[in-house]
Amino acid sequence: MSRPVALITGSAHRIGAVTARTLHAAGYDLALHYRRSRAELDALVAELEAARAGSTLILQADLAEFDRLPEMVARTIGRFDRLDALVNNASGFIPTPIGSATPAQWDVLFASNARAPLFLAQAAAPHLAARGGAIVNMTDIYAERPLAGHTIYCMAKAALLMATRSLAIELGPDVRVNAVSPGAILWPQNPGEHAPDAAAQAEKLARTPLRRTGTPAEVAEAVRWLLQDASYCTGQVLYLDGGRMLAG
Repeated sequence: MSRPVALITGSAHRIGAVTARTLHAAGYDLALHYRRSRAELDALVAELEAARAGSTLILQADLAEFDRLPEMVARTIGRFDRLDALVNNASGFIPTPIGSATPAQWDVLFASNARAPLFLAQAAAPHLAARGGAIVNMTDIYAERPLAGHTIYCMAKAALLMATRSLAIELGPDVRVNAVSPGAILWPQNPGEHAPDAAAQAEKLARTPLRRTGTPAEVAEAVRWLLQDASYCTGQVLYLDGGRMLAG
């Protein structure tokens, strides 16, 4: 029998790459999406192929281009003839302080954080249903606790959170849909993202009961658990925030 197959968006680095390694080690073959980070994805694919030949498919796409979304699903089916899991990991994160926020920023943030996950889920749903599959969306504690200067990002993640719950109703009982909501895991590092300074980082951790950042491996294991083991769990959000939601 063929192995289960997962499609992961934004898989070239950071949490996406660790999630890919975790699912691959758990027995999944992988369709790995990237937008621009080809060198990083090539290195990841070489690593995974060395462990199990023929286990990966590379998908390049700008998730803002609607037609590319069903194409990604179709290419995955064409290669592996099945789809068991969709991990909507890709995410845009830029500051949009009120007074200077633009419609272009709205489009960018909603495209990756809300629109693409919904329409990928729609395209994948029949194939996932055939396998009793599952979807995991990567939300954020800021979907429920606003972050100053990032109103549009928070709104987009809130939309994804509601999509998770709504899709769980629409796609059940054949497809489970859940979300992981990380807190402080990796500090922003891409151009245009606003990384907190050392004092702000310390302040955030002081409001986190576990008093540390989480790790990408902890997030990836949560994704794996929701896909493989959480058989009676749908429409739920798994908060991976060290307890920070409790402290506000």
